[in-house]
Amino acid sequence: MNEIIEPRPIEVKALQNYLIYIKFKNGEEKIYDMKEDLKHPFYKKLKEVRYFKNVKVSGINIEWKTGEDIAPENLYNNSKPISYYSKNELIEIE
Repeated sequence: MNEIIEPRPIEVKALQNYLIYIKFKNGEEKIYDMKEDLKHPFYKKLKEVRYFKNVKVSGINIEWKTGEDIAPENLYNNSKPISYYSKNELIEIE
């Protein structure tokens, strides 16, 4: 059985409005919108910007210091190309 392996994230940045910029190893740049995820108890700490902004690449997915992560297939398949968003929407959290 052949498994499909999504491209690995190599760079990640927390953006305003609970968006996440991801650059994948294949060169694609995508945006993952966390707003729906934040409705689940597992992600409740990330509603606080001080936690949300500490996202990092971890192996084949992304994660936060508080233990939250996103499955690689969700990260890749549920994100949109960066061109879908305007520059005004892609402001990094400081």
